[in-house]
Amino acid sequence: MAERHGVVVLAFDRVQLLDVGGPVEVFTTANAFGARYDVRIASPGGGDVVTSAGVRLGVDGGPEILAGRPGTLVVPGREDWQRAVGDRALVSLVREAAPRARRVASVCAGAFVLAEAGVLDGRRAATHWRLAGELATAYPRVRVEADPVFVGDGRVFSSAGVTAGIDLSLALVEADHGADLAREVARQLVVFMARPGGQSQFSARLGPQGVVHPVVRRVMDLVGADPAAEHALDDLAAAAGVSARHLGRLFRTEAGTTPAQYVETVRLEAAQALLEAGPAPVERVAREAGFGSSETMRRVFKERLGISPTVYRARFRSTAGEEAPDGP
Repeated sequence: MAERHGVVVLAFDRVQLLDVGGPVEVFTTANAFGARYDVRIASPGGGDVVTSAGVRLGVDGGPEILAGRPGTLVVPGREDWQRAVGDRALVSLVREAAPRARRVASVCAGAFVLAEAGVLDGRRAATHWRLAGELATAYPRVRVEADPVFVGDGRVFSSAGVTAGIDLSLALVEADHGADLAREVARQLVVFMARPGGQSQFSARLGPQGVVHPVVRRVMDLVGADPAAEHALDDLAAAAGVSARHLGRLFRTEAGTTPAQYVETVRLEAAQALLEAGPAPVERVAREAGFGSSETMRRVFKERLGISPTVYRARFRSTAGEEAPDGP
C-alpha cells in the first residue's frame, strides 16, 4: 500500500475561508478515488481561528503537526496581507517548516507570507491579480507573474485569488496520481480540470483602480479608452512623457505586467464584450477590439482562454454554455 502523503494547511485569524477549504476539499476528495492524503489544519498557536467570513475554524494542532518532513505545506492568505506578514509567529513557522516540506504552496495573498519568509526569493510566483503589483513592489526578489492562475517553480507553487487554490491543488493531485484520478476529483467537485484562461479574464480595466503611480494610470486609462488605437510601446511612452524602458519598469513594479501584455489583455476583454453583445462578424470584432485580423485575435483567445472566439461566443452569450464548432 502506498505511503500516506501528509498535507498541512496553515490557518490563522482572518484567513480567507475558501483559501483553506478549497485545498482541503480537493485532497480529501482525492482519497475517495484511491489517493492517500493525510490532511490536517494547523495554526501557529495551536488554537482555533476566526476566518475572514467570521466563521470559527477548528484546527488539529500547532507547530508540532509540522514536525518531521511534511509532504505538502499549504499557506493561505488574508485580504490585508500586511497583517499576515506582520504576524511573526506565522512567518517564523513558515520559514522553519518550508525547507523541510517536500513542496510548498500558497493560495492568493498567502504568497506574501512565503515572500516574507524568503521562500519565494528568486522564484516565479503568482497571487491575486489585484495584488500582483504590491507583491512585486514589496518583494523585488520575487519574479511576479500577474496572469497565470497558478505558477510552479521547482518545489514551490503559488496560486491566484481564492478559488485558484482549487486549480493548484488539482494540479498537485495530478502530479501525484495522474490525470485520470485528478479528473475524477474535478468531476466530483464540479470544477474545471484546467480552467480556461488566466487572470486576465477578470477585467483588466479594473486595474487602474489599484495602481497609484500617475504614469501607469495615465497609460492604462489611455489604452482602456480606445483599445483599437495604435498602442506601440514608444507611442505609449511618449504620451506618458517617459522613456520606453522606464515605462516598462513602472508597469512591472506597479502592475506586475508589461505594457504590451496589458494592451493585449484590454483588447481581449474588449473582444469578449463584443462577442457577448451580438452577432457581429468575427473579423469586425477583431478590428474594433484592436487585433487587426481575426487570425491574430484567434491566436490570443487560444493562448489566453484555450478556446476560439467562435466557441467563446457560443458558450458565454448565455448560461446554457452551448457548444459551437471550433472556428476563427
